[in-house]
Amino acid sequence: MGFYSQVIFPRLCDLLLNRPFVAKHRKQLLATACGDVLEVGFGTGLNLPCYPAQVKRITTVDPNTGMHRLAQRRVRQSKIEVDHRVLSGERLPFEGGTFDCAISTFTLCSIGDVGQALSEVYRVLRPGGKFLFLEHGLSPESSVQKWQRRLNWLEMRLADGCHLDRNMRELVAARPFSSVEVQEFYLERTPKTHGYLYRGIASK
Repeated sequence: MGFYSQVIFPRLCDLLLNRPFVAKHRKQLLATACGDVLEVGFGTGLNLPCYPAQVKRITTVDPNTGMHRLAQRRVRQSKIEVDHRVLSGERLPFEGGTFDCAISTFTLCSIGDVGQALSEVYRVLRPGGKFLFLEHGLSPESSVQKWQRRLNWLEMRLADGCHLDRNMRELVAARPFSSVEVQEFYLERTPKTHGYLYRGIASK
């Protein structure tokens, strides 16, 4: 990873995603998190204040060392114990059936082999476990899709591999989850190309 990926982008990401109207959706997503929790794509730790009181400890993975450095302040301030691993979600070093709950927020857009990462999430969940996700992606509006695809190359360069046009519902549903429930909507105060959100729960 270069200087931009490790120093500039983590700060931009923290600035853009650390907003009250985004935190509201994080809290709604995480309200049912419980048990042994895995967070894929920990970033700068923006989910930490949004976890419910019953979550005492989480295991997290993120390959970006710059994100890891910025997250340390929130980790120190949190009552949640964080076991943070600097590694990719595509190869998780955990045995199958380890976690009760897996979390992903604004992460699946930028994982290179996102299908492999989702298969790993499924593998490490216990039977009955839940995958909670909040992701931006492909809009159902053809006019918005057109611009998402036009801007995709620029987004990938500026946002460290982020894709604007991934259909998150289809990606998650392609794994053998027993059920996938998804709410789709546009995030307020955000361009439609970047703000079409998928908030969902997939059960194993």
